[in-house]
Amino acid sequence: MDVIEVRPMLHMLRFPVGTAYLWRDGDQLTLIDTGTADCATEIEEVLEGELRRIVLTHWHEDHAGSAAELAARHGAEVVAHRLEAPVIRGEATGAPAVLEEFELSIRAALPPLPPAPPCRVDREVEDGDILDFGGGAVVIAVPGHTEGSIALHLPGPGVLFTGDTVANVGRTMLGVFNTDRARAIESLHRLAKLEVETAVFGHGDPIGRGATAALQAAAATV
Repeated sequence: MDVIEVRPMLHMLRFPVGTAYLWRDGDQLTLIDTGTADCATEIEEVLEGELRRIVLTHWHEDHAGSAAELAARHGAEVVAHRLEAPVIRGEATGAPAVLEEFELSIRAALPPLPPAPPCRVDREVEDGDILDFGGGAVVIAVPGHTEGSIALHLPGPGVLFTGDTVANVGRTMLGVFNTDRARAIESLHRLAKLEVETAVFGHGDPIGRGATAALQAAAATV
């Protein structure tokens, strides 16, 4: 795992597949996504404070994989959209991605990922709900990658967590492996209307400055 400082209060945890993000408010920590099911021990090595909450942007195994283990060990509140919660709990099966032709080779090159163990969800959120970190993190419903995908907007510090709705691999673009590409495009366009300085992604490098321009450029291509 690589640890990258995006801002003094925000660190990116980069795994072989995917990323997680650690936000610090004093000694209170919020973890956004958790990597695959084998990432918990590495994540714990960088937890310098109390892990108060785990926010899952969606149910995929490279995002929710270590949530159950970390939540059990640390007593952290687990937060997810109400449409993702049954899948994260293991009560339902998530819809598969509908792959575009160009995505077939990308999927084929990925290693198999361990399934995410079922995890409790303590708080089910909806579009517009506010989470108590970063001065007030606004939940933004961004359906398309999955039905209940969410992004998080921190208006005060100007930070956006896009989840897998947007990627930044070589360039900023619509994320791949969507269940509904048309809705994912609509969600990208919604995020591109926000005023944000910093954007961080489920896959790819963070943008420290000028993120709105990058998001708008990505939206203009789809």
